[in-house]
Amino acid sequence: MKQSILTLLTRTPLHVGAGSSIGAVDQPVNRERHTRFPVIPGTGVKGVLRDLFQGPETDAIFGTSEQAGTLLFGEAKLLAFPVRAVKGGFAWITCPLVLSRLARDAGFTYQVADIKLAGDQAWVTQDSELVLDIKVIFEEYPLLVAGRELGAVVAALQPLSDDETWKLLPKKLAVVSDEFFQHFAENACEISQRIRIDDETGTVADGALFSQENVPSETLFYAVINAKSDASLAALEAKVGEAGNVLQFGADASTGLGWCSTKILK
Repeated sequence: MKQSILTLLTRTPLHVGAGSSIGAVDQPVNRERHTRFPVIPGTGVKGVLRDLFQGPETDAIFGTSEQAGTLLFGEAKLLAFPVRAVKGGFAWITCPLVLSRLARDAGFTYQVADIKLAGDQAWVTQDSELVLDIKVIFEEYPLLVAGRELGAVVAALQPLSDDETWKLLPKKLAVVSDEFFQHFAENACEISQRIRIDDETGTVADGALFSQENVPSETLFYAVINAKSDASLAALEAKVGEAGNVLQFGADASTGLGWCSTKILK
């Protein structure tokens, strides 16, 4: 069985919902239980890709209730999260935990253990435009720059997307502690207020005012695809290419949410 990586870089905010909530946000995004990182379930990834196909090959590739398909899809995990930066406009942040996961899943060889971080520190690149004096400031948090040796990490991450925005990575990447990354990933998503207008009254219908959480634009996810058949993987690559390598994931396609630049890497 061969393994490939599917990457998704959000072009617009994305909402893959977790259902209703008893918290402050009525419709939160789906999150991992133990890390609280946003995640796109494998069923959601598979469903979008399946819709690209028609005809008898569909069941062979994606399976039926009686038979597994030749392509097996994992959930799309968070890899890089965009946050506001005082200098440079915005930054893509990641953390040692996320980089370790990617190294395990994709077979990368950079040494995550070499990135030594205290809670109030960050590593940036040699070409970073994020540094103000000796610090970077993300949202309201100033972090001391503790290292700038991220060449191997940038070299590994740069090919993961062909999106034009992702080419800015060497100037905008920062590695923060696992705790800071978790804080941003859990608390720095967008919250939008949604309503439905009653056609008769022209005002908000009863019970139709709700808040919705969205993962912001420029967030990078990756999913593992295990292929039992080279032909099936080639067919998937061809279909994604025919779609211009841009696919819609999650809810609210009609209002512009969930459009992603995609890439499949062997």
